[in-house]
Amino acid sequence: MAALGLIGEGNMNGLVFCAGKAGKSLRVIAAWALPTVLGLALALGLSVPLAHAQAQTFSFDEQMLSIPKRSGFLSGNLEATLFKPPGNGPFPLAIINHGKATGDPKLQARFRPLSAARYFLQRGYAVLAPMRQGFSKSDGLYIGAGCNVESNGRTQAQDVLAAIEFMSNEPYIEKSAVVVLGQSHGGWTTLALGALKPPPGVKGLVNFAGGLRQESCAAWEGTLARAAGGLAQDTTLPSLWFYGDNDSFFAPRVWQQMYQNYLDAGGKAKLIAFGEFAGGDAHRMFGSREGEAIWQPEVTKFLTEIGLPTAVIFPQSGAGP
Repeated sequence: MAALGLIGEGNMNGLVFCAGKAGKSLRVIAAWALPTVLGLALALGLSVPLAHAQAQTFSFDEQMLSIPKRSGFLSGNLEATLFKPPGNGPFPLAIINHGKATGDPKLQARFRPLSAARYFLQRGYAVLAPMRQGFSKSDGLYIGAGCNVESNGRTQAQDVLAAIEFMSNEPYIEKSAVVVLGQSHGGWTTLALGALKPPPGVKGLVNFAGGLRQESCAAWEGTLARAAGGLAQDTTLPSLWFYGDNDSFFAPRVWQQMYQNYLDAGGKAKLIAFGEFAGGDAHRMFGSREGEAIWQPEVTKFLTEIGLPTAVIFPQSGAGP
């Protein structure tokens, strides 16, 4: 028997038909449609998890995409998750880059940054969360570049560049209005993207606790700080940085030196040093509900500064726990 599944986070109980193949669309259904959906499900012989029958009203499309990546004679596809607001667009685009969990990158789960996606969806953005090469169901192997953390970032950013180029050809995307964000290894990848001279439609970069902790490499903290300066030398885009004092990956002395080296090398950046994060590990501030009060006002100001929209036009897309 097929199952009528759920998509969401916590108690965000929109009902959708589960789709597991690339390119399938998962349409989140508003609460007012719930009785009709339940009746249809029963008529079709679908099982319904009744424990989730209390739905909230929110609206967005979630799609799983396969993005082609071409590099010389090599080719492959990158798994990605796309969130779209109501309508046909064209929408500005927010790309959100994932971190790197411990263990085999192939076993890392598909990245679904729902809290951040809701923020951008409310403001009329499409949101793309690409999985880089070797992660989850993306083709190829993870390329670590040994202890050369700058090379690591630039290599990872090639995948983000491929995602931007792919999305720029979609008719529902406004390719002149793109912002790129990332957390942890994704934040480092985001900074590295700036050094690759992305298309002119990319207006700014947002780095949440970016970096790569390489404890097996000698003096890795100093190497990371110097690499930040190396990226800045090739970057003209403005960036916004978030770091906290109780970050379990990067001590304040590390990210402070990263930031100073970035500025000294000519980078355009603003640091939001938010101190002790009351919600726990500051490294995970971006993905937590407690962190929204820290990053959302600052990101709103940053978007305004780089000429991207900030007005809430789809409030129904922001509901959730």
